Order: sequence, then C-alpha cells, then structure tokens
Amino acid sequence: MTFDRLRARRSAAYHPIYPARISPNTGASSWSSREAALAGRHSHGVSWRAVADYTNISLSRGAPSLDIIAVDELRASAQRAFEHDPAGTFAYGTSAGYPRLLEWLAAKHEVEPDRLLATNGSMQADAFLFEELIEPGDLVVVEAPTYDRTLLALGKLRADLLAIPLQSDGIDVGALATALEAGARPKLAHIIPNFQNPAGCTLSLDKRRRLIELAREYDFLIFEDDPYVELRFEGEGHPRMLELDESGDCVVYASSFSKTVCPGIRVGYLVGPRELITSIRKRGTETYISPNMVAQSIVAEFCHSGAIDQSIAAVKEALRERRDATCDALGRHLPDARFVTPEGGYFLWVDLPEGSDVAALERGAAERGVLFVKGTDFLLKGGENSLRIAYSAVPPDQIEEGIARVAEAYRELSPTAA
Repeated sequence: MTFDRLRARRSAAYHPIYPARISPNTGASSWSSREAALAGRHSHGVSWRAVADYTNISLSRGAPSLDIIAVDELRASAQRAFEHDPAGTFAYGTSAGYPRLLEWLAAKHEVEPDRLLATNGSMQADAFLFEELIEPGDLVVVEAPTYDRTLLALGKLRADLLAIPLQSDGIDVGALATALEAGARPKLAHIIPNFQNPAGCTLSLDKRRRLIELAREYDFLIFEDDPYVELRFEGEGHPRMLELDESGDCVVYASSFSKTVCPGIRVGYLVGPRELITSIRKRGTETYISPNMVAQSIVAEFCHSGAIDQSIAAVKEALRERRDATCDALGRHLPDARFVTPEGGYFLWVDLPEGSDVAALERGAAERGVLFVKGTDFLLKGGENSLRIAYSAVPPDQIEEGIARVAEAYRELSPTAA
C-alpha cells in the first residue's frame, strides 16, 4: 500500500461496533482534576482537611520516580553534548531531528535515516501521524481499552472509532477480522503491542503476524505505538511488527525515551514509509522549524555512551519489584480484584465485580490521599467496574499503603466485600 493511496482513501460506509464519536471533552479525563484532589482543591467533593490526614500516594501516572532516573549519567551526557557539539546542540536543527540521534536510531531499527523522525515526545509523533492521515469520518481501529490521550486526539480529528476488545494476549484479531469481513474499512489501526496502556497485556507473535496479514488484505496502516517495549522484566519478547512487515509499507512505528531515560527529556520518534515520513517532516518544519535540539543531543550522548542500557536495567529492576508489590497487595487487601499480571511496563488493569462503582471508589480513595484512573477513561463504552493502577512512580511500601487505603474505601462502598 503506497502512501498516496493511503492518503487518498476514505473509510467505506460502515457502522462501528461502538459508533460513538469522542469530543475533546469526553473519552479521557483531565490529569489536573486528579492532581487537584491531592493538592487540596475541591475535586469530586474532596476537601483539603480530608486529604491532609494522609500521605499522598499517586497510583495514577505512568512515570518513573526520581530515584530510578540516571541523573548523574544524564548530567554527564549533557556536559559532553555541550562541549563536543555546541553548534548542533544550541542552534535550530532540521525537522527530522538531531543527526546523531537519528544515526543511533537508524542502526537500532536497521532502517535508512530518511525513514525516521525524532520529535518532542512520542505524543507529538502520534499527533503528527494522526493529523497527516486522518480526516473527519475516517475509520480508525482502537483497542478497548486504550490510552485515553489517543481517544482525545482522534476525537478532535472527528474520526469514527472501531473499538476492538483486548484479550490477555492483545487485541482480539478474530473480532477485527469479523468486522473487516462485514465491511469495516479502517484507514489506520492503533496498537500498543507491549505492556499495553492501560491493560498491561502484550500482543502475541501469532497476533502480530495476523494483524499484518489483515492490513495487507484490507489496505490499512498499522500504527505500532511502542513506548514500553524495553521494559520487559520477565518472559520472552517478540519481534516488532515493524520488523515483521517485509514490505515496509504496512507499519508505522513510534517509541519514546520518556520511559527509559526520563519523562522530562520529551524525546520520541517515528519510523515509517519514506514518503509518509517526508510529508510529516514538512509538517514538523511548519509547526516548530525543528524539535528540541538540546534534549535530543543529550539523549544521543546518553545512547551512544551505553548509559541507556544501564538505565533500562535499573528501571526494569525497580519496576519488577513494584509490580510484585502491587500484585501482592491486591491479593491481600482486595481479593475481589481480577487482573492479568504484566510481564513488564508501568500498568496493571483491575476488574472488580460487576456492579462495583469505581467512580465512587475513586472519590473514596482520593479522600484517603490515593489516586488511580477509572476504567471508563480508557473506553468508549463500559469500564464502570474497572481501574488502572500505575505502579512505576512510588516505592513498594507506598504501593502497599495505597492499595490498603483503596481497599478500605472499597469495603466502605461494599460492606459485604471480603
């Protein structure tokens, strides 16, 4: 499938399984509303006095805590970047990104540099791709559940969304195939293949191959959104769909250094067909002339020096400990909870018994100084009895305490709960 054909296409008349459109104000909640609860503002009726009695614990945000960030190595990388290439670091660059970083990424993914674009975080890479390809009424496949900011971005573009349920080994490709056979004609399928946000599951190898077959047969593009791939701490990894796509025109790949270096560095990237990347580079020039050369030059030094490997190893060790603490605490304090234990990444998806009111549970937890994210934020429909826990940002003892408080709120709402 060529980029020109892809760009010219429009989705055929088809009623998605969940034919809702997302407005910019629905489908995903505001981080600030959660943070306001812990800051003592009135959010969902939570007062400062109610929260002040507790140590605040956030199980809501997928970010590493400062103690597992390689601060000294980042400082040394910045010093080298400033000394060795001040002209490239401090001046405007090209929209493609910092050349030495592109060189490292090209070697990592075994692609030509002109198939790469480095951006200000992977969310900007996502936004550029969506803006380049999606027009109002275009059909886009999303996982159910999926990242809330993806729903917002596609909603702003007035895309029609075909939500396909997740299973323990990733998106239900059988359900997708059935929808395609029934007439669905998506332009794009957004897939988070490794340690999915929010569900924590990983796409199996067979499903990766089947998705590529479906993309070729039904002429749509797979967007492999993969910021967590390096954070596997058990089990066997699978090839990227980017690598399995022998034709080189079925998959666009995105990843980020926010999860492996630090969130504040704001460096992400896209790999894709040459014509598509050329067009998005032009969009980048028109948006900001060039991305952040200072940040990208620091990341380039961090990667070329090998510090990235040490950083990933340290983050994985900490995340494994925090994942284990989360699962253990849920087993002890919330035996009603059902979840798939993730083999890596930042997140764990919890299902409570049908009829559980997680919106009320969120308020009860906030009154006890604990934040998590409701399942409804990640779905077009459903999720009222589900929640996402991010275990990356707090040490194990705080995870234990946080889940104990959530369980206390749950028992208050469900007096018969175990």
